[in-house]
Amino acid sequence: MSRWLPLLLGIAFPLLAHASVVVDSPVAASTLAIAAIGCLGLLLLWPLRRRAWLLALLMLILLALAYALARHGGAHLPLMLPPILFPGALGLYFARSLGRGRMPLIERVVRAIHGGELPDPRIPPYARRLTLAWAMLLLGLAAWSLWLALMATPGGLLSTFGIAPPWPQPLERWSLFANLLNYLIIGAFFLLEYFWRRRQFPDQPYDGIGDFFGRVARLGPSFWRGAGR
Repeated sequence: MSRWLPLLLGIAFPLLAHASVVVDSPVAASTLAIAAIGCLGLLLLWPLRRRAWLLALLMLILLALAYALARHGGAHLPLMLPPILFPGALGLYFARSLGRGRMPLIERVVRAIHGGELPDPRIPPYARRLTLAWAMLLLGLAAWSLWLALMATPGGLLSTFGIAPPWPQPLERWSLFANLLNYLIIGAFFLLEYFWRRRQFPDQPYDGIGDFFGRVARLGPSFWRGAGR
């Protein structure tokens, strides 16, 4: 169960966050928002699971802060940050690998999966373009989530602090994009590129999309830290 819990928490967070926006009852909205924050907090603190006392203490503090925000009408403020920060940080991670003298992130992954070799000379330019495409997509999604969060009313980043948004948008519109469409767009882009890649480069060491994810996951933290330098 513990193996799948981070995935379940990652799926539960946007669903609970969206439910907290569209539900009619203010009490239910606050409860769902606190539950979403709890899921996100547990996901981020998951590396501390072997230190149960510290994990429990930090979770209690997080939930207490979420409850205090909900009492003052700011239950949705913390929920607006992940759709901005996570794609934005990942987009910058992709973009950083495109700098002069650096290897594009996608090419680095391909080399690692193929044991350090490239099976096709067309891969480097393709990998650079794909790395750029991912960077642009993720940064674009983060920017749009930020704009909607600023313009959302009531409960948006501006309206919560008494600033009237110049182009007000319903809070439900922010949530629909940030908590649902955001992830669907990323998933659709990945699947389309994956099947296109299989047609263009059929000589692959992995057997299906599940095996591909497994190989990428087995690259380990040291690989991703090195890719970010």
